[in-house]
Amino acid sequence: MSLRVAFQMDHISSLNIEGDTTFALCLEAQKRNYKIFHYTPEALTYENGLIKAPIESLDVTDDKKNHFALGPAIQSDFSDIDILLMRQEPPFDMNYITYTHLLEHLPTSVKVINKPASVRNAPEKLLVAFFKELMPETIISRDKDAILNFQGVHKDIVVKPLYGKGGEGIILVKKEDDASAIISEFLDNEREPIMIQPFLPEVKFGDKRIIILNGEPVGCLNRIPAEGEFRSNLGVGGIPKLSELSNNDKKICEKIKSTLLDMDLFFVGIDVIGDYLTEINVTCPTGVRQIKKLGGPDIPNLFWNQVEDFF
Repeated sequence: MSLRVAFQMDHISSLNIEGDTTFALCLEAQKRNYKIFHYTPEALTYENGLIKAPIESLDVTDDKKNHFALGPAIQSDFSDIDILLMRQEPPFDMNYITYTHLLEHLPTSVKVINKPASVRNAPEKLLVAFFKELMPETIISRDKDAILNFQGVHKDIVVKPLYGKGGEGIILVKKEDDASAIISEFLDNEREPIMIQPFLPEVKFGDKRIIILNGEPVGCLNRIPAEGEFRSNLGVGGIPKLSELSNNDKKICEKIKSTLLDMDLFFVGIDVIGDYLTEINVTCPTGVRQIKKLGGPDIPNLFWNQVEDFF
Protein backbone atom coordinates (compact mmCIF):
# COMPACT_ATOMS: atom_id res chain seq x y z
CA MET A 1 0.00 0.00 0.00
CA SER A 2 1.20 3.50 -0.80
CA LEU A 3 0.41 6.10 1.84
CA ARG A 4 1.33 9.74 2.20
CA VAL A 5 2.14 10.46 5.83
CA ALA A 6 2.88 13.79 7.51
CA PHE A 7 4.70 13.89 10.84
CA GLN A 8 3.95 16.92 13.00
CA MET A 9 6.93 16.73 15.32
CA ASP A 10 9.80 18.47 17.01
CA HIS A 11 12.46 19.13 14.39
CA ILE A 12 14.04 15.85 13.40
CA SER A 13 17.50 17.29 13.97
CA SER A 14 16.73 17.42 17.72
CA LEU A 15 15.90 13.72 18.13
CA ASN A 16 17.95 11.18 20.03
CA ILE A 17 17.24 8.44 17.54
CA GLU A 18 18.45 5.56 19.72
CA GLY A 19 15.28 5.63 21.75
CA ASP A 20 12.90 7.81 19.78
CA THR A 21 9.51 6.34 18.90
CA THR A 22 8.70 8.90 16.22
CA PHE A 23 11.93 8.04 14.42
CA ALA A 24 11.09 4.34 14.64
CA LEU A 25 7.70 5.01 13.05
CA CYS A 26 9.43 7.00 10.29
CA LEU A 27 11.86 4.15 9.60
CA GLU A 28 9.08 1.60 9.24
CA ALA A 29 6.97 3.92 7.08
CA GLN A 30 9.93 4.47 4.76
CA LYS A 31 10.59 0.72 4.65
CA ARG A 32 7.05 0.31 3.31
CA ASN A 33 7.70 2.90 0.61
CA TYR A 34 5.26 5.40 2.05
CA LYS A 35 5.92 8.99 1.11
CA ILE A 36 6.71 10.72 4.39
CA PHE A 37 6.81 14.43 5.20
CA HIS A 38 8.12 16.49 8.09
CA TYR A 39 7.05 19.78 9.62
CA THR A 40 7.06 21.40 13.05
CA PRO A 41 3.87 22.66 14.73
CA GLU A 42 5.01 26.27 14.42
CA ALA A 43 4.70 25.94 10.64
CA LEU A 44 0.91 25.50 10.77
CA THR A 45 -1.25 28.37 9.52
CA TYR A 46 -5.03 28.68 9.59
CA GLU A 47 -6.31 30.83 6.72
CA ASN A 48 -9.98 31.25 5.84
CA GLY A 49 -10.96 27.78 6.96
CA LEU A 50 -7.92 25.98 5.58
CA ILE A 51 -4.87 24.64 7.36
CA LYS A 52 -1.58 25.05 5.52
CA ALA A 53 2.07 24.39 6.24
CA PRO A 54 5.36 24.19 4.38
CA ILE A 55 6.14 20.48 4.57
CA GLU A 56 9.36 18.74 3.58
CA SER A 57 9.84 15.25 2.20
CA LEU A 58 11.83 13.16 4.63
CA ASP A 59 14.38 10.38 4.25
CA VAL A 60 15.66 8.66 7.39
CA THR A 61 18.68 6.49 8.13
CA ASP A 62 19.35 4.65 11.38
CA ASP A 63 22.69 6.39 11.80
CA LYS A 64 23.25 8.83 14.67
CA LYS A 65 25.75 10.83 12.62
CA ASN A 66 23.51 11.28 9.58
CA HIS A 67 19.97 10.27 10.41
CA PHE A 68 17.85 12.40 8.06
CA ALA A 69 17.63 14.35 4.84
CA LEU A 70 14.90 16.86 4.07
CA GLY A 71 13.66 17.90 0.68
CA PRO A 72 12.67 21.45 -0.27
CA ALA A 73 9.64 22.85 1.56
CA ILE A 74 6.40 22.76 -0.40
CA GLN A 75 3.25 24.57 0.70
CA SER A 76 0.54 22.04 1.49
CA ASP A 77 -3.12 22.21 2.46
CA PHE A 78 -2.89 18.51 3.45
CA SER A 79 -5.56 17.52 0.93
CA ASP A 80 -3.21 14.86 -0.49
CA ILE A 81 -2.12 13.53 2.91
CA ASP A 82 -3.60 10.24 4.13
CA ILE A 83 -2.25 10.09 7.69
CA LEU A 84 -1.03 12.83 10.02
CA LEU A 85 0.81 11.83 13.18
CA MET A 86 0.79 14.44 15.94
CA ARG A 87 4.10 13.60 17.60
CA GLN A 88 5.50 16.79 19.12
CA GLU A 89 6.65 16.39 22.71
CA PRO A 90 4.79 18.03 25.61
CA PRO A 91 4.65 20.17 27.77
CA PHE A 92 0.90 20.08 27.46
CA ASP A 93 0.27 23.82 27.59
CA MET A 94 -1.83 26.35 25.69
CA ASN A 95 0.64 26.21 22.82
CA TYR A 96 0.08 22.47 22.52
CA ILE A 97 -3.67 22.81 22.96
CA THR A 98 -3.91 25.48 20.27
CA TYR A 99 -2.43 23.13 17.68
CA THR A 100 -5.05 20.50 18.52
CA HIS A 101 -7.71 23.10 17.68
CA LEU A 102 -6.03 24.02 14.40
CA LEU A 103 -5.76 20.40 13.29
CA GLU A 104 -9.53 20.05 13.53
CA HIS A 105 -9.72 22.18 10.37
CA LEU A 106 -7.88 19.59 8.30
CA PRO A 107 -9.72 17.95 5.41
CA THR A 108 -11.91 15.14 6.70
CA SER A 109 -9.99 12.75 4.45
CA VAL A 110 -6.94 13.06 6.70
CA LYS A 111 -6.72 10.51 9.51
CA VAL A 112 -5.02 12.15 12.51
CA ILE A 113 -3.36 9.95 15.14
CA ASN A 114 -4.32 10.59 17.86
CA LYS A 115 -7.62 12.45 17.38
CA PRO A 116 -6.82 16.10 18.24
CA ALA A 117 -9.96 16.80 20.29
CA SER A 118 -9.40 13.66 22.33
CA VAL A 119 -5.74 14.49 22.96
CA ARG A 120 -6.89 17.91 24.15
CA ASN A 121 -9.39 16.32 26.52
CA ALA A 122 -7.07 13.61 27.85
CA PRO A 123 -4.01 14.98 29.64
CA GLU A 124 -2.15 11.94 30.93
CA LYS A 125 -2.66 12.69 34.62
CA LEU A 126 -6.32 13.69 34.22
CA LEU A 127 -7.77 11.03 31.92
CA VAL A 128 -6.57 8.42 34.38
CA ALA A 129 -8.70 10.04 37.10
CA PHE A 130 -11.80 8.51 35.48
CA PHE A 131 -10.48 5.11 36.56
CA LYS A 132 -10.20 5.70 40.30
CA GLU A 133 -10.68 2.01 41.04
CA LEU A 134 -7.42 1.31 39.18
CA MET A 135 -5.37 4.14 40.71
CA PRO A 136 -3.58 4.61 43.99
CA GLU A 137 -5.30 7.06 46.34
CA THR A 138 -4.98 10.47 44.71
CA ILE A 139 -5.82 14.11 45.20
CA ILE A 140 -5.58 16.92 42.65
CA SER A 141 -5.66 20.30 44.32
CA ARG A 142 -4.06 23.64 45.08
CA ASP A 143 -5.48 23.61 48.61
CA LYS A 144 -2.42 23.38 50.83
CA ASP A 145 -4.41 22.16 53.85
CA ALA A 146 -5.96 19.35 51.79
CA ILE A 147 -2.52 18.33 50.55
CA LEU A 148 -1.01 18.37 54.04
CA ASN A 149 -3.93 16.36 55.41
CA PHE A 150 -3.30 13.78 52.68
CA GLN A 151 0.38 13.72 53.57
CA GLY A 152 -0.51 13.27 57.23
CA VAL A 153 -2.38 10.09 56.35
CA HIS A 154 0.07 8.64 53.84
CA LYS A 155 3.39 9.98 55.24
CA ASP A 156 5.65 9.61 52.16
CA ILE A 157 4.01 11.21 49.12
CA VAL A 158 4.85 11.91 45.49
CA VAL A 159 3.98 15.37 44.18
CA LYS A 160 3.54 15.89 40.43
CA PRO A 161 2.85 18.83 38.14
CA LEU A 162 -0.15 17.96 35.98
CA TYR A 163 1.30 18.90 32.62
CA GLY A 164 4.97 17.95 32.66
CA LYS A 165 6.74 15.16 30.82
CA GLY A 166 9.36 12.51 31.37
CA GLY A 167 9.30 12.75 35.15
CA GLU A 168 10.23 16.43 35.12
CA GLY A 169 9.25 18.31 38.27
CA ILE A 170 8.10 15.25 40.21
CA ILE A 171 9.30 15.17 43.82
CA LEU A 172 9.20 12.79 46.76
CA VAL A 173 8.20 14.29 50.12
CA LYS A 174 9.10 12.02 53.04
CA LYS A 175 7.33 11.98 56.37
CA GLU A 176 10.31 13.59 58.13
CA ASP A 177 10.54 16.47 55.60
CA ASP A 178 9.14 19.96 56.13
CA ALA A 179 6.12 19.18 53.99
CA SER A 180 4.50 22.57 54.56
CA ALA A 181 7.48 24.49 53.19
CA ILE A 182 8.02 22.08 50.31
CA ILE A 183 4.38 22.18 49.22
CA SER A 184 4.30 25.97 49.48
CA GLU A 185 7.31 26.27 47.21
CA PHE A 186 5.89 23.72 44.77
CA LEU A 187 2.59 25.60 44.54
CA ASP A 188 4.44 28.89 44.02
CA ASN A 189 6.03 27.38 40.91
CA GLU A 190 2.82 25.96 39.45
CA ARG A 191 -0.23 27.82 38.18
CA GLU A 192 -2.44 24.73 37.99
CA PRO A 193 -3.60 22.25 40.61
CA ILE A 194 -1.07 19.53 41.35
CA MET A 195 -1.37 15.76 41.75
CA ILE A 196 -0.41 14.03 45.01
CA GLN A 197 -0.24 10.28 45.53
CA PRO A 198 1.26 7.99 48.17
CA PHE A 199 4.79 6.86 47.45
CA LEU A 200 4.55 3.31 46.13
CA PRO A 201 7.51 1.22 47.39
CA GLU A 202 6.76 -1.25 44.57
CA VAL A 203 8.37 1.20 42.17
CA LYS A 204 11.75 -0.30 43.10
CA PHE A 205 10.66 -3.30 41.03
CA GLY A 206 9.82 -1.03 38.10
CA ASP A 207 7.24 1.17 36.42
CA LYS A 208 5.75 -0.62 33.43
CA ARG A 209 5.07 1.22 30.17
CA ILE A 210 2.45 -0.75 28.27
CA ILE A 211 1.92 0.20 24.63
CA ILE A 212 -1.66 -0.04 23.38
CA LEU A 213 -2.69 0.03 19.71
CA ASN A 214 -6.36 0.43 18.87
CA GLY A 215 -7.37 -0.71 22.34
CA GLU A 216 -5.10 -3.77 22.56
CA PRO A 217 -1.82 -4.08 24.50
CA VAL A 218 1.05 -4.99 22.16
CA GLY A 219 4.21 -4.60 24.24
CA CYS A 220 5.54 -3.86 27.71
CA LEU A 221 8.72 -2.19 28.94
CA ASN A 222 9.58 -2.22 32.62
CA ARG A 223 11.65 0.78 33.74
CA ILE A 224 13.74 0.27 36.87
CA PRO A 225 14.74 3.39 38.83
CA ALA A 226 18.44 4.16 38.84
CA GLU A 227 20.38 3.92 42.10
CA GLY A 228 19.26 6.66 44.49
CA GLU A 229 16.32 7.69 42.27
CA PHE A 230 12.61 7.10 42.91
CA ARG A 231 11.53 8.05 39.38
CA SER A 232 11.81 5.39 36.71
CA ASN A 233 11.44 7.50 33.54
CA LEU A 234 14.07 6.70 30.94
CA GLY A 235 14.86 10.41 30.68
CA VAL A 236 16.08 10.45 34.29
CA GLY A 237 18.13 7.29 34.08
CA GLY A 238 15.53 4.54 34.34
CA ILE A 239 16.86 1.15 33.23
CA PRO A 240 14.70 -0.54 30.56
CA LYS A 241 13.83 -4.21 30.90
CA LEU A 242 11.53 -6.22 28.67
CA SER A 243 8.48 -7.43 30.56
CA GLU A 244 5.42 -9.59 30.14
CA LEU A 245 1.96 -8.36 31.06
CA SER A 246 0.64 -9.70 34.35
CA ASN A 247 -2.97 -10.76 34.72
CA ASN A 248 -3.60 -7.48 36.54
CA ASP A 249 -2.01 -5.51 33.69
CA LYS A 250 -4.33 -7.24 31.24
CA LYS A 251 -7.35 -6.41 33.42
CA ILE A 252 -6.33 -2.75 33.49
CA CYS A 253 -6.02 -2.68 29.70
CA GLU A 254 -9.42 -4.30 29.31
CA LYS A 255 -11.08 -1.81 31.67
CA ILE A 256 -9.81 1.25 29.81
CA LYS A 257 -10.25 -0.20 26.31
CA SER A 258 -13.73 1.10 25.55
CA THR A 259 -12.79 4.63 26.60
CA LEU A 260 -9.73 4.64 24.36
CA LEU A 261 -11.75 3.34 21.41
CA ASP A 262 -14.63 5.75 21.99
CA MET A 263 -12.17 8.67 22.06
CA ASP A 264 -10.31 7.43 18.96
CA LEU A 265 -7.05 7.23 20.91
CA PHE A 266 -5.28 4.77 18.65
CA PHE A 267 -1.71 4.93 20.03
CA VAL A 268 -1.42 5.04 23.82
CA GLY A 269 1.14 4.25 26.50
CA ILE A 270 -0.06 3.52 30.02
CA ASP A 271 2.08 3.41 33.15
CA VAL A 272 1.56 0.79 35.84
CA ILE A 273 3.36 0.55 39.21
CA GLY A 274 2.61 -2.64 41.10
CA ASP A 275 -1.15 -3.10 40.83
CA TYR A 276 -1.88 0.55 40.06
CA LEU A 277 -2.51 2.50 36.87
CA THR A 278 -0.75 5.86 37.25
CA GLU A 279 -0.89 7.55 33.82
CA ILE A 280 -2.48 7.25 30.38
CA ASN A 281 -0.14 8.86 27.84
CA VAL A 282 -1.81 9.97 24.61
CA THR A 283 0.30 12.92 23.44
CA CYS A 284 3.57 11.29 22.43
CA PRO A 285 3.87 7.70 23.75
CA THR A 286 7.41 6.31 23.78
CA GLY A 287 9.30 3.09 24.46
CA VAL A 288 8.84 1.12 21.24
CA ARG A 289 12.50 1.15 20.17
CA GLN A 290 13.61 -0.13 23.55
CA ILE A 291 11.02 -2.92 23.44
CA LYS A 292 12.24 -4.11 20.05
CA LYS A 293 15.95 -3.82 20.96
CA LEU A 294 15.35 -5.99 24.02
CA GLY A 295 13.78 -8.73 21.92
CA GLY A 296 10.13 -7.70 22.14
CA PRO A 297 7.60 -7.14 19.37
CA ASP A 298 8.22 -4.83 16.43
CA ILE A 299 5.59 -2.26 17.39
CA PRO A 300 6.18 0.13 14.44
CA ASN A 301 5.40 -2.80 12.13
CA LEU A 302 2.25 -3.57 14.10
CA PHE A 303 1.34 0.12 14.11
CA TRP A 304 1.45 0.52 10.34
CA ASN A 305 -0.25 -2.84 9.75
CA GLN A 306 -3.21 -1.57 11.72
CA VAL A 307 -3.13 1.86 10.08
CA GLU A 308 -3.36 0.18 6.68
CA ASP A 309 -6.58 -1.45 7.84
CA PHE A 310 -8.17 2.03 7.82
CA PHE A 311 -7.90 2.11 4.02
